[in-house]
Amino acid sequence: MKKSNKMTTILGIVIVILLALLIMAGLRVGNKQKNTDQTKQESSVKTTKRLSESKAKLNKEVLPQLTTTVSDNESLVALHTTQGDIKIKLFNKYAPLAVENFLTHAKENYYNNTTFHRVIKDFMIQGGDPKSAEDAKAADLGRGGKSIWAEGAHKDSKIDSGNGFKNEITNNLYNIRGSLAMANAGADTNGSQFFINQGNKDVTKQISAKKYPDKIIKAYQNGGNPSLDGNYTVFGQVVEGLDVVDKIASSAVKTDDNGENSKPENPVKIESIEVLQTATK
Repeated sequence: MKKSNKMTTILGIVIVILLALLIMAGLRVGNKQKNTDQTKQESSVKTTKRLSESKAKLNKEVLPQLTTTVSDNESLVALHTTQGDIKIKLFNKYAPLAVENFLTHAKENYYNNTTFHRVIKDFMIQGGDPKSAEDAKAADLGRGGKSIWAEGAHKDSKIDSGNGFKNEITNNLYNIRGSLAMANAGADTNGSQFFINQGNKDVTKQISAKKYPDKIIKAYQNGGNPSLDGNYTVFGQVVEGLDVVDKIASSAVKTDDNGENSKPENPVKIESIEVLQTATK
């Protein structure tokens, strides 16, 4: 009996330590097979889930990421970074909340002088933490930022009760190379942080051909992260400056507080985000 009680006590301590580590983890997009998100928080609005569709119907879906043309129902922004400009078109129709959040933050200079605080070559680059504008090398980067509805003039608890706004998942948008998506800490915890998928290797072996449009499968030959599909809101696509994204992804990095080799030694700064075009319909 004494031995059993001792083992129970040790097991309890281990569980407490593991829970503490999960809670301390920062807001981030999962790193391939390793997901270091903090414990899941629920929003007041349930997440959108990807609908199950036949292959024939999937092949008929509109896939706006596959063209550089900016249509009337899309917006266009330019990220002015210390490595060069990145132009991204945004999909108002398919991810209205994420786009409105991003555009409003951009117009209100929320992202000015923030950095790409998390960089993993052949995977993605992540930014949008306002803390990085205060201290680009702070130890706790990746935990900051809120949506426009969390507080202030735009506050709306029906959209963001304090944990973040809902995911917007659709069969029209995917985590292909150059796509812009919201970082989160679990379903429906979108705030201000975002990432650009940078991987450039053929990842089609990770895809079930029955569940993807043929044109998206072909796009994944050029890179991206299909393992993120369904869990992160894609809301934009790089149309110019993918070479700048690659430069940022190739930045020298060191190990962060979570033991991940992703903290830039000399972080690239987003000087400002300019709204070049706003959707008219």
